[in-house]
Amino acid sequence: MLVTSKGRVTIPQRIRNRFGLKPGTAVEFVSDGGKVQLRPHKRAKNPVDDWLQRATGVMKGKTTTAKLMKLTRGDD
Repeated sequence: MLVTSKGRVTIPQRIRNRFGLKPGTAVEFVSDGGKVQLRPHKRAKNPVDDWLQRATGVMKGKTTTAKLMKLTRGDD
């Protein structure tokens, strides 16, 4: 396995499967003495952060804020 000129490394499929590393999984490199470890980055779970991450970009398009507000609030 080689590190590319851009610092990229391909993680073998069997390793990705074994540790559940899917596209978009955040990872971190940890220095451990003379070794470097790659591990999934685990952050504190916050339901609001999870919701915000899923909701970000959902309403993209060519519409105005007024139309979005009318859509979410209904006709009053």
